[in-house]
Amino acid sequence: MYKLSPSSLSLYKECPRCFWLTKHDIWKRPSGPFPQLPNGMDRVLKVHFDKFMRKGLLPPELCNHDHCEDMKLFDDEKLLAEWRNSRKGLWFEDKDGNVLHGGIDNLLIKGKKLIVLDYKTKGSPAKEDAHTYNQHQLDIYNFLLRKVKYETEDYAFLLFYSPSEVLETGEFVFHTELRKVKTSVADAEDLFKRAIKLLNGDCPKKSCVWCEGR
Repeated sequence: MYKLSPSSLSLYKECPRCFWLTKHDIWKRPSGPFPQLPNGMDRVLKVHFDKFMRKGLLPPELCNHDHCEDMKLFDDEKLLAEWRNSRKGLWFEDKDGNVLHGGIDNLLIKGKKLIVLDYKTKGSPAKEDAHTYNQHQLDIYNFLLRKVKYETEDYAFLLFYSPSEVLETGEFVFHTELRKVKTSVADAEDLFKRAIKLLNGDCPKKSCVWCEGR
C-alpha cells in the first residue's frame, strides 16, 4: 500500500528510480532548505482571497478577467479548510488500499461546477511554458474532486505572482498573471496507476545524478 501526492508524482516523472527508492524507504534524495517566501505568500494569499470570498466578491486579480465571468469563490469555509490540508483533505483510495491525496489553494464556482485555482510565486514573470510544470498537479486535483462526487470544469487556473517594483513607501508591488489550463482526469488516473505499477515491481535500473550508485 502506497500513499502518493502531486509532489511525489513529480519525483516519479523526474526520476522513477529516485521515486522507487524513496517510497521503499531505502534512500531519499537530498533536499535543500525549503524557500520560505513562497510558503509565506501562500499563507497571505489565502487570507486575502478569503476576505473577498466572505463578501461574495472576486479579488482584483480575477474580477478583471473575461475568464472569470459568471464565477464566484467557493464559500464553504469548513470544507475549503479541510481540502487545503493535504493530509486530511482531498483523498482517493483504490481497491488495493493505495492512496492519492493533495491540498488545494482555492476553488471557483461556475454554475454547479468547481474550478481549481492554484497560486504560484515566482522571481520573475512566468515563461510561456510555465504552466506545463504544474499540469499533473491540476489534473490530480480535478480527479480527486470528482472522486468525492463534485462536478468540475475540464480546466483549472494558475495565478502567477512575481515582484514588479518597490514603492517609495517600501511596499512591494507584485505582477499577476492568470492562466487557464486544460485538465485531464484520465491523465491523472493513468499517472497514478503507472506509478503504483512501478512501485510494485523491481527497482528501475536507469539512474540520475542523484541516485547513481545507490
